[in-house]
Amino acid sequence: MIPSFKNIHPKFKLDGIHFDGEGLKEVAYSFVKEGKPYEQTMGNFLIDWLDDKEYIVVFTSGSTGKPKQIRLKKQAMVHSALATGDFFGIESGDKALQCLPSNFIAGKMMLVRAMILGLSLDIVAPSLNPLEKLQKNYDFCAMVPLQVENSLAHLHQIKTLLVGGAPASSILIARLQTVSTKIYATYGMTETITHIAAKPLNYLPKGATAIYKTLPNIHISTDDRNCLVIDAPRITEEKISTNDVVKIISETEFNWLGRFDNVINSGGIKLHPEQIEEKLNSFINTRFFVAAIADEKLGKKLILLIEATEKQLDTSQLLQTIKQSEKFSKFEIPKAIYTVPDFVETNTGKVQRAKTVASLKV
Repeated sequence: MIPSFKNIHPKFKLDGIHFDGEGLKEVAYSFVKEGKPYEQTMGNFLIDWLDDKEYIVVFTSGSTGKPKQIRLKKQAMVHSALATGDFFGIESGDKALQCLPSNFIAGKMMLVRAMILGLSLDIVAPSLNPLEKLQKNYDFCAMVPLQVENSLAHLHQIKTLLVGGAPASSILIARLQTVSTKIYATYGMTETITHIAAKPLNYLPKGATAIYKTLPNIHISTDDRNCLVIDAPRITEEKISTNDVVKIISETEFNWLGRFDNVINSGGIKLHPEQIEEKLNSFINTRFFVAAIADEKLGKKLILLIEATEKQLDTSQLLQTIKQSEKFSKFEIPKAIYTVPDFVETNTGKVQRAKTVASLKV
């Protein structure tokens, strides 16, 4: 029988203490009145979850446009939690760690999974190294790549780790190969109530390429742009058309190639920035991305933007190194490299490419 959002699993614990619905309401009000900022955010969400409405109001991330307000059905969030539990083998009584902010969907869903699946959830303040002062081991946790990077020495404390919010770099993925934790990259968005697919980042056979596998009751297809279309009837009534260019491998598997709105048409050649960035990862040790600016001959020309000052980086030498590498076709070599002291970001820390490019003085 599928549980209702109105019920709290009898094995649910928060920081080691069992709470039913009424007890959790008291904790939530206490968080709002007396808690630290991250606890206040969590308290506000719990109050919304425990009220009589059948939905909660959330904001999209705003990584590709202005954040918008949407309603998510609480029962759909229950279905999402159940699918995650099924896919990753999470069982009632498992220990989980909440280290993501609760004002965004990923943090909210960690709480929902705990309440619905019956997890023992510990809470820590969101930070770059959430495991630094913890001695306990956990069965389940979710982090963003920057947290993973700063927690490498402690990841053995987690059995299963989900990584989302941004792509993990090839450098980070290489470092994860010797980690005992089972680590997965997730694919999803606020509208799909976090992830609808995941792929392993370690425990891969040598030379193998990971592909995304969908969670239960998710159906995928592509539109005429080769962009992913998601049919998740238990989560949303309408199909979701994305701007993610993919290659469908099977009914339940796909490869992510890049964002349609990032595709660069340079002299008639279509370039996927994300694929070029994957090749550039081993050459650059700070944040960067490739984009395009207007060009009289090519229409658009490929450029590389690096988060650094002019004094920190020899762009001429870097460009020469890239040209000498066998990794790149001639079309994938940037025509120019620009340094930007600080990329323009959303309030969730995602780079806003278009606004960053617009800030260039070229």
